[in-house]
Amino acid sequence: MKLPGIFPPIATPFDHQGDIYPAKLRHNLEKWNRTALSGYVVTGSTGESVMLTTEEKTVVWEMVAQHAAPGKLLIAGTGAESVRETVSLSNRAAELGYQAALVRTPHYYKNLLNRADAQTLYFRAVADQSRIPVIVYNFPQATGVDIPVEAVVALSGHPNVIGIKESSGNLAKLMQIVREARTGFQVLVGNAPTLWPSLLMGACGAILAYANAAPYSTIAIWEAFRTREDAAGLDWQNRIAGPSMLVTAKYGIPGLKYAMDLNGYYGGPPRLPLCPPAEAAKREIEEAFRDLKG
Repeated sequence: MKLPGIFPPIATPFDHQGDIYPAKLRHNLEKWNRTALSGYVVTGSTGESVMLTTEEKTVVWEMVAQHAAPGKLLIAGTGAESVRETVSLSNRAAELGYQAALVRTPHYYKNLLNRADAQTLYFRAVADQSRIPVIVYNFPQATGVDIPVEAVVALSGHPNVIGIKESSGNLAKLMQIVREARTGFQVLVGNAPTLWPSLLMGACGAILAYANAAPYSTIAIWEAFRTREDAAGLDWQNRIAGPSMLVTAKYGIPGLKYAMDLNGYYGGPPRLPLCPPAEAAKREIEEAFRDLKG
């Protein structure tokens, strides 16, 4: 399975009572379907997966599978702390037509899990039992665990582990994975401010929260890379650097959802205990996205 191009880890829309909002999810998908996005990551960290029940995850997977355009690759965020639950979620997603599982690093027992051997054991056990290919998800800013390169390289030899979403923003680490992992192992960057250099260093594509709100700008960078238009790629990278930092590192999911509202998508409220952005944050996001429409 090939993973080229840009994938948004789609935001989960909630109404003002905190319930999943099916009509708005369909609205967003209908707009994204008209773009050259390669597919969708559903119930990833940007989808507030840790706030969703298992039943809610299944509902969202079913709706996206129903309304995604033909040809869009569907990846389910299935990571949980135990191998058993992760395998159960991955295989449920497989039954609904998902083609790959994005599995975050286990992290709750950090003193026991922040080691190469523990991470390798977890992912091998999941991949042995998952009916769909597994993509390792490294997001140390959220989990507090940064999977070592040696573990990624070892996992790259597993026939059912096809790649990694590397969201640490560490370009040196990304380069080392590209260099040392087995041939065919795919590296997806998960950090919009480093998209262009990551592609130049060997990433095959990207899973970007920022692409929820401004997909065309990230697609422009991908197309510039694909057609070797370096000046255009660098120009677009410079344009998105500030806005993408605002709606990821600085204001996170609440800020991203507000940017989606500005750009004709439905962001809506985050699920508690996440709080909507303050007025000053809204003004900052409005200014940053003034020339970056959906």
